Amino acid sequence: MRKAMILLASLMAGMAFAAPTEGEHAAPQSHLEKEEQDVAGYILHHVSDSNEYEFEIPLSDNHILIHLPQFGIPLRAGVSCEPRPTPDGHGKAVPSWSEGCLDLSITKHTLMMWLAAVLLIGSVLLFSNRDKSKLVPRGTSANLFEMLVLFVRDELAIKNIGKEEGPRYTPYLLTAFFFILFMNLLGLFPWMATATGNIGVTVALALCTFILTQIAGIRAAGLGGYLAHLTGGVAPWLWPIMIPVEVLGLFTKPFALTIRLFANMLAGHIVIFFLLGLIFMLGHPAVALVSVPFALGIYLLELFVAFVQAYVFTMLSALFIGMGVAMAHHHDDHGAESKELGHSHDHGRAHM
Repeated sequence: MRKAMILLASLMAGMAFAAPTEGEHAAPQSHLEKEEQDVAGYILHHVSDSNEYEFEIPLSDNHILIHLPQFGIPLRAGVSCEPRPTPDGHGKAVPSWSEGCLDLSITKHTLMMWLAAVLLIGSVLLFSNRDKSKLVPRGTSANLFEMLVLFVRDELAIKNIGKEEGPRYTPYLLTAFFFILFMNLLGLFPWMATATGNIGVTVALALCTFILTQIAGIRAAGLGGYLAHLTGGVAPWLWPIMIPVEVLGLFTKPFALTIRLFANMLAGHIVIFFLLGLIFMLGHPAVALVSVPFALGIYLLELFVAFVQAYVFTMLSALFIGMGVAMAHHHDDHGAESKELGHSHDHGRAHM
């Protein structure tokens, strides 16, 4: 913490040293404002999704621009979904949903998801133990891969869902963990992008967990028990209050999964770009002495965050699925307790 404060103070001193004074450098003020706007636009351009993929050539102003395919499916008869120029004149866009078109254009983040899926499938095929005569995998990468698989199965799936039901949901948890991890790590390589910094991607991942959680609850307690659980086990005259609260609670879980992953991955990249952009905003090479080491530290922290966010998403998914599985036990408890002590309601982990 103390070192961070010293670095921040040094950065502020560099900003004060590099900032122009009034009068003498009044003319460059507008240039600096323009540079600040350009840096902000550069950051937004690199963290946002796009129908164009840009490869910048190092140490030059040249770049290679690839226009990705754009197409849409008409939802109504007689609607044309051909891409047309945007109002600002930069590129083309497929007509929106309200105009009767389903936009299925390939974007930069779509390519990153496809690449992450290919790398994940390749890693599984490469590191899996296909020689059944050897129980122990060989090689550092294979051992690391096995360690992560066992960690997800034993520490996340079984501990949160239970010994009986945990192995059933382990394949989904493993897929979510490695898919998110590969997407997070891809964004740390040059010319790549972080697909998990797109809220559309995190919404889709959270919906997968949400659907599986409801299936786990219905499978464990039955449809009647699942619907009865929405009443919270209280007296019928309290149902108009309890049912909306329980339904709202169902949707807060995927909302938390969505925002947590999206915000953490997006914020880290913005901080790195901003620290490097200070060099151009302040226009003094001395700023690089502070901003570059600081950006390198944040980059190394992002490596750790990539694993942590994949772990947190998978752990919360396992916890939510475990709560759905435990619904059956709660339903049984409600029935038993109602005969003796009346209704009660408690959320917790699946019974081990």
